Amino acid sequence: MNSTIKQISLAFLLSAFVTAPSISLVQAAPSDTPSPPASDTKSQPKDKKKKDDRKSSIDSPAFLQGYRAAYATIYERSQYAAAIEQFKALGQDDRADVANLIGYSYRKLGNYELASVWYERALKADPNHVRTWQYYGLWQVEQGNREQAKHHLARIEALAGRDSAEYQSLASALTTGRTSY
Repeated sequence: MNSTIKQISLAFLLSAFVTAPSISLVQAAPSDTPSPPASDTKSQPKDKKKKDDRKSSIDSPAFLQGYRAAYATIYERSQYAAAIEQFKALGQDDRADVANLIGYSYRKLGNYELASVWYERALKADPNHVRTWQYYGLWQVEQGNREQAKHHLARIEALAGRDSAEYQSLASALTTGRTSY
């Protein structure tokens, strides 16, 4: 009798797992590795290349180490002011990934005006930067600009599709009015 109850309990538990809806990680954390720049340096004038060569590049271990340290300052320690300084010290604040996370940090500090400036800077650097469209869309939700947030959502859909974490995050924020990023 005791083993029958155990078997029935186990069967019930297993069926609950099988029939339960799958859980998706809609709020998956962004990557701590920056994406390549939107423009190719081959198309730049020779004097521009020399200036850029002096800066840290995405392939530079120093840049990657600094980027990852600033990233951890945001996502592991929530020290947004410190992260802004770390990102600016990289000398790459015209890169979409860097400008976006500076904007994100300003947004988290409640400085929506500067956040907007940095999101715009990120989109100027790379108009197809999905994470910026997401974070700027979340900014729009927080500001009560639902129509603009829907525009950002449509842009994400065109770039990454409805199954992307960025789309799901902004769609959820539009539905609930709450942002987690």
